[in-house]
Amino acid sequence: MKNYYVYIIECSDKSFYVGVTNDILKRFSEHQNNNDYKSYTFNRKPLKLVFFTSFSNIEMAIEKEKQIKKWSRNKKIALINGNYENLPNLSKKKF
Repeated sequence: MKNYYVYIIECSDKSFYVGVTNDILKRFSEHQNNNDYKSYTFNRKPLKLVFFTSFSNIEMAIEKEKQIKKWSRNKKIALINGNYENLPNLSKKKF
C-alpha cells in the first residue's frame, strides 16, 4: 500500500507552504535544493518541515491539502502544534 503525505513547510519569512507528495523526505529535499526562481520556497530559505500526516488514498490527501491551504495562519499553527481541540473554534467567522 502506498502512502501519500500532506505537509506544511515553514519558510524563513514565517509563511507556510502546504503540499502533497508520496515521498516526504525527497520532496522536502527538492524544496531545499530547488533552482526554480518561480517556486514559492525559492527565496524563502531556510525551510523547516513542521507538519505532515499520511493517507492511503491520493484523493483524500489532495482534498485535505486543498482544505488546509484555505485555513487561516492561526488554524495552521494550531494544527502544527497538535491543538486539535482549537480547530473548530478557529473555523468560525467572527461578525
